[in-house]
Amino acid sequence: MKHLTAIILTLILIVYLLIHGTSRAFELKSIIEVPYKFLNASEKKEIDCLADNIYYEAGYEPEEGKVAVAAVTMNRVKSNRFDSTVCGVVTQKTQGTCQFTWICDGSKNRRPNPDMYEQARQIALYVYFNHSVIEDVTKGAIYYHADYVSPGWNNLKKTTKIGRHIFYIDPKVNINYASKT
Repeated sequence: MKHLTAIILTLILIVYLLIHGTSRAFELKSIIEVPYKFLNASEKKEIDCLADNIYYEAGYEPEEGKVAVAAVTMNRVKSNRFDSTVCGVVTQKTQGTCQFTWICDGSKNRRPNPDMYEQARQIALYVYFNHSVIEDVTKGAIYYHADYVSPGWNNLKKTTKIGRHIFYIDPKVNINYASKT
């Protein structure tokens, strides 16, 4: 029952693909839309963690920048290096350092702008349920930083810059796009 909604929507997508063909479906950007109110408690928690990460990391970035932060979060979930849940990825620390600045710098104590947060939640729903079928604007990135810092990530390969963030892949990390959270 945990992911019953996602399973049903996936089956609908499969039937659609069988009827209309895969190239046409992906060309039209067939996506799954799941209203927040229909999610179970576990799914709501994951969406809330993803929305928080989008809001506090890219709240005032263009929409593509918000989608990019969500994609990095989901890429980490599907990688072999990070936690297998969104909330685990968002709150993860490495050697005492937060992976996402807002977790440790007090930003999460700020009351979010309701309209901006709702936009972050809608993007979270979209990316969470469609990550395996939508274009990854980060090109598989699992790391990023603001363009005004220089972390010295020599072992990583830059993939793109979106808004104020620069995105990177780690050639040693595999991302399993077929897996689902």
